[in-house]
Formats: sequence, C-alpha cells, structure tokens
Amino acid sequence: MTDVVLPCRNEAPALPDLLARMPAGYRAIVVDNGSTDASAAVARACGAEVISVAEPGYGAAVHAGVLAADPDDGVVCVMDADGSFDPAQLPAVARPVRDGEADLAAGRRRPVARGVWPLHARAGNALLARRVRRTTGLDVHDIGPMRAVRRADLLALGLRDRRFGYPLELLVAAGRAGWRVAEIDVDYLPRAAGTRSKVTGSVLGTARAVRDMSRVLAR
Repeated sequence: MTDVVLPCRNEAPALPDLLARMPAGYRAIVVDNGSTDASAAVARACGAEVISVAEPGYGAAVHAGVLAADPDDGVVCVMDADGSFDPAQLPAVARPVRDGEADLAAGRRRPVARGVWPLHARAGNALLARRVRRTTGLDVHDIGPMRAVRRADLLALGLRDRRFGYPLELLVAAGRAGWRVAEIDVDYLPRAAGTRSKVTGSVLGTARAVRDMSRVLAR
C-alpha cells in the first residue's frame, strides 16, 4: 500500500470526489492544517486517515504526513487536495522511483484548459525553475506539488522549510545530494468548486510563495 500525503486546508468540497478516485493500492493521508471548514470530518467519512497539524504551512503539513506514512512500502506520494490533480496518474509518477530509475519523480503540470494556471503563477514558477536549473543542474521545469519519493530518502535530506519553500528546498537538496530526478507530465485541472489555491489563487499568494522559495535559494 502506497501512502499519499494530501496537505489540506479548507478543501472539504474537493475531498469526496478526490478520495473516491484514489487508485487501488494507494491510501490517502489527509493532513488537516488549520481548516475552518469540515475538511477533517469529510475526509474521515470518505475513509481517509486524517491527522491534524497545528503548525501552519505547506511544508509543516507535508512533513507531518510523511512521518505518518507507512515505512514498510518505502515510497510515499504527495499531492494537493483541491482537485487540481488526477489521482489516477499517481502510479505513473511513482513508477520511476519504484523501478529504480529515479530517486525523486515530480509531476510537471500541463494545464487542460485556459485559465487553469494563471499567468502570474506560471511566470513565478518558471522563474524559480530556471534558478533551480542554474543552481543544481537538474533539468526541471516545474516546482510542482505532485511527487513521489522513497520515504527514508526524503527524511534523510533533513528539509527544514515548513512553509511554501518546502518543494523548492526538496529540489535543491536533491540536486546537492546527486539524486536522479524525473519529471512526469501530469494533467493540471480546474480546482473543485468552493476551493481556492493558497498560491496560484491570488497574486499575493504567489508573491508569498516566491518570497519563501527565494529565501531557500539564498541559503
């Protein structure tokens, strides 16, 4: 059974459909990170394991979920809980890690419709990805939130960022550790009605994410 960490803050409208489409052999761990809606209750009603994390931040939620994942399977996946990704594509993302072809597999977002990925968010992502390529030599083009990695390897990196800088810190640390990183094209879908991205949903959210990630690159 492969655990899928789903960082979650106020994603109740997205969870029933998302959890119902989890592929066989993949178990959802919903990490409730300060939700003020019924996210935790909805997730439990749908059969997901739910843990609560008081410390705010994307990195805090992902780290707690990884700690809670079953160490026996070895591979852990991470995916946003807002319905913007298709769980059916998780096996394709995990396959290079399972087959020993990569140490980290990261989803490269491919929008399925106009407006799914706002221009301000896409531009910020492209800027950061270019800086990662220059800094690490990794051939990456997306600082995306869908990935697969061996749990023990991830924890051994000792990532410290607990906010929006976590995905970037992972790539920088992976590059420094000489990891093989594979990018897998994944569909980027419209978010479920009633949800809003904490990053791409506003110019301010994107600016905060770029700020957090720039601090990682400045270390």
